[in-house]
Amino acid sequence: MDEHVDDNRDGHRGDGWDVREAGPADAPHRVMMLPGGMCSAVWYEDVMAEPALASSGVGLTAVTQPGFGGTTPPEDLTMDNYARLIAGFAAERGCDVLVGHSLGANVVLETAAAGLFSGPLVLLSPTFSRRDEAKFLTVMDHLGQVPGLGALAWAGMMKSMPTAMKHSLPPARAEALSADVGTTDPAFARHVVRRYYEYLDRYGSLVDRLCATGLPTWVVRGDHDEIGLQPAEREALEACPQVTMVTVPDAGHLVLVEQPAAVAEVILSAVASL
Repeated sequence: MDEHVDDNRDGHRGDGWDVREAGPADAPHRVMMLPGGMCSAVWYEDVMAEPALASSGVGLTAVTQPGFGGTTPPEDLTMDNYARLIAGFAAERGCDVLVGHSLGANVVLETAAAGLFSGPLVLLSPTFSRRDEAKFLTVMDHLGQVPGLGALAWAGMMKSMPTAMKHSLPPARAEALSADVGTTDPAFARHVVRRYYEYLDRYGSLVDRLCATGLPTWVVRGDHDEIGLQPAEREALEACPQVTMVTVPDAGHLVLVEQPAAVAEVILSAVASL
């Protein structure tokens, strides 16, 4: 089995894609995994190393969304364009299951809602509406629109994030993962978050948009997830026959590094649905 390596097997970053792959090159099924905002593909290393998944014979491709983790951003930062880019990359790599965490989960949702992908989905702590999103991010989005102040506010936040996040990460991974968050350019982060909120505001709630896809979907949340879920949203999701709600004990928003074994099992369920 290939270890977690990046695109072209040479450690190259900065061309817009940063990829880690594992599993047989000729695997009958391949899973593509997107990390959340400000994060790179290294956030999936624990999930990819889980014995149940690593020994399953499933191909695994974790990819950093262009612009995050020091990679080159696209000119168009809309969620619609990210969905097109990710769907195209998934098709190129032969991926038939999509997994996304946080912002990555919303991109995965949009690939399906836009009719660009038709396989099973695993959404790790997605946001279905502006009301669900973390309050600090909403504040940063507002500050980011203030001339003269926005750039300074985002630069300060991105500088402080690695230190602020360390306490919420598993000790063995805290140093590497918190440092990874600091590699995203503040100006890019500011603009991509603005496009993200415009996307949320366009639809109000994304629940109906997900349910309309008809695709097998696992919505995974930690039992103390910092991202909200409105009661009406939960009720509507539970009414979708193709949606499976999964609550992971002893996990918050960072479920993929807090409980990687549980996430690996959900991914295997998605593959089995094929």
